[in-house]
Parts: sequence; structure tokens; C-alpha cells
Amino acid sequence: MGWIYLLGAGLLEIGWAIGLKYTQGFTRPMPTVLTVASMVFSLGLLGLALKTLPLGTAYAIWTGIGTVGTVILGILLFGEAATAFRLACVGLILAGIVGLKLATPA
Repeated sequence: MGWIYLLGAGLLEIGWAIGLKYTQGFTRPMPTVLTVASMVFSLGLLGLALKTLPLGTAYAIWTGIGTVGTVILGILLFGEAATAFRLACVGLILAGIVGLKLATPA
């Protein structure tokens, strides 16, 4: 169950990272409320995941999911650069996430 919590936490991290862009410096009420709620639920799920998963692994995967998802959505939603080097670096982060999952028992 810890891995499911961790996946949810990572997806919510993507949500709040992207949400920060839409808050426009926390001046827009609805995006701000949704972003803060996503932050709270993301941390809550991470906390639940830490009951059964090693701290270093869970934290690295949580931030990795957030990083990869945010970069991809930044490209798709905001027209950020999608250079080969940038995408290769995202691939390395993704490989690290998969490697940590494979290296962690349970």
C-alpha cells in the first residue's frame, strides 16, 4: 500500500507545482486554495507511505515523480523548451526512480 500512497503523493506534487504557476503569486483565490490543498494531501500521502517505505527511497521517488511530471507539463502547458538534452536528463531522473523502486524490497 505504501507504493500506492507514494504514487498519489507524487502526482499531487505535480499538481501543486503546476498550481503555483496558476496562483500568480498567490493572488488568485481558487488556484491558491487548490494548490495549498494539493500540498497538504501530497505531504499526507507521503507520510502514510513512510510507514512502510524507507525514507531516502520514498523522498527521492516523490520528488522524482514531481520533477518529471512538472517538466513534462511545463513543456505541454507552458511551451517550455523540449531540447534533446533536457529530455535526456528527465530520462535519467526517470531511470533513477525505476532503479530505486527495483532496489527496494516490498
